[in-house]
Amino acid sequence: MQAAFLAPRRRTRVHEEYEAPLPVGRSPQEKSQFRAELINQHVLVCQPEHIQKIHNQGYFGKGVLSRARPDHSIYDHWEEHEGLILPVVSQSRYEDLIRWAKAALSARGLDEDAVSQTLLRLSQPIEMEHVRREMGGSQEEEEQMEEETCPHTKRPRSGSKRTCRLDPRDPDPVSDSDPNPNPDPDCDPGRLDPGPAFFLVVSDSEGRRLRRTPLALSEYLQLSLEEAFFLVYSLGCLSVYLQQEPLSVSQLWRKFRSLCPDFISSYAAYHHFRSQGWVPKTGGGAKYGVDLMLYRKGPPFYHASYSVVIERTDDAFRSSGLRPFSWRSLAALSRITANVSKELMLCYIIYPPDLSEAELDSPVCLSRLEVQEVIVSRWVSSRERAEQEDI
Repeated sequence: MQAAFLAPRRRTRVHEEYEAPLPVGRSPQEKSQFRAELINQHVLVCQPEHIQKIHNQGYFGKGVLSRARPDHSIYDHWEEHEGLILPVVSQSRYEDLIRWAKAALSARGLDEDAVSQTLLRLSQPIEMEHVRREMGGSQEEEEQMEEETCPHTKRPRSGSKRTCRLDPRDPDPVSDSDPNPNPDPDCDPGRLDPGPAFFLVVSDSEGRRLRRTPLALSEYLQLSLEEAFFLVYSLGCLSVYLQQEPLSVSQLWRKFRSLCPDFISSYAAYHHFRSQGWVPKTGGGAKYGVDLMLYRKGPPFYHASYSVVIERTDDAFRSSGLRPFSWRSLAALSRITANVSKELMLCYIIYPPDLSEAELDSPVCLSRLEVQEVIVSRWVSSRERAEQEDI
């Protein structure tokens, strides 16, 4: 029975415009160069402007605090207060933030008196005049704040550095007394610093009081190993650093192979589908029992069209057993895929028999691999009878 190819299903509600298929310049003179850090076996992009371009142009990666788009905020509610858009938290939430800040300061090695003094200074109520004086309050800054605020939710856009921030000249309350300063403060996942921002604390006894936020929780973009290597090797627009040292393409290849034994096969499949114009996502396939989900243009515009299982094989299609299927397990996977309006695809990465381990130690081996796709279609007897009756 011949498989029926289904057209991609467009999402009913699309809230953004399509920017670009890849985060590269329109001409060789507009070459983009982004930076990522390899931290705890994860590739993280930390600079807000890099995060936005990488994610919005090609939909690479996902937010470490979000389901997909890196726009998570620890504040759920925002409101305008005397001309400024500020987050609003409850008294219980504020007490939680104070406890987290205390734990973070103690983990840095500060003594109890220094922690208490810092938290006492941060928890003092402040007046709006003091906030305006520290923020500058110029007309240019007010216009920039409006531009960086989302018109739909009235919340700051992801990566906004202006809204509700102090004067950059104001020192970090902890930095002067921190015995072990972080060598790279711009990229430290889980960093909990007393943040230079303000919010409104709502309590039954005091009403709304303006206070400093006791911590700053940053949103970063997490790239899969395949996504990171594609940006480095195929597009040349990303540099991955390990302990402040950039990794070469060969070093990154060997590092990713050590982190993921099946990296060669998974990257070969990822590279193949990206080259065909699809947007492959590795994280979403886990709930469907597959390796990749393929999207047209990107997840905000279309539902995934294909669920892809990656298999390594030789030229005689003898599989190495990366995922041994029985007929029952394959039928179950096919049924699950059909129930969510997708098609199941087996992507075979064919290794030549004379490919040596020395060749596999370099990305040059990708040129010798072949890719073959097979669509798995579930046979429905009633549909088959109906087609025969029509004939």
